[in-house]
Amino acid sequence: VQLQASGGGLVQAGGSLRLSCAASGRTRSNNPMSWFRQAPGKEREFVAGIQWTDGTTEYDDSVQGRFTISRDNAKNTVHLQMNSLKPEDTAVYFCAVPSNRLIRSNWYPRHMYTYWGQGTLVTVSS
Repeated sequence: VQLQASGGGLVQAGGSLRLSCAASGRTRSNNPMSWFRQAPGKEREFVAGIQWTDGTTEYDDSVQGRFTISRDNAKNTVHLQMNSLKPEDTAVYFCAVPSNRLIRSNWYPRHMYTYWGQGTLVTVSS
């Protein structure tokens, strides 16, 4: 599985960005695709995830109500719409896919994921 992330950039606080992650190779429809982020000096953390089959979503509390994850099954692509961005959202954002089906409570730990995109930098200025 290969993952290609895009869409990062520089934006002012309160602005919006849309990230995309295109998957190729042997993806499994029962597996979720998730976004993680890693700020300088911090651990990589779960942001949001979506199940390919039924569109079930999960969000970390820090982005709930501001970020929306969606999927385009025909294009094997997942988007992360980020609104009302804050300086604390500044990080490198990674998309990731596990090699096995995960229950939702297991979407959060980074070690559950096998395949990772290259990361895209989001910088939010105050």
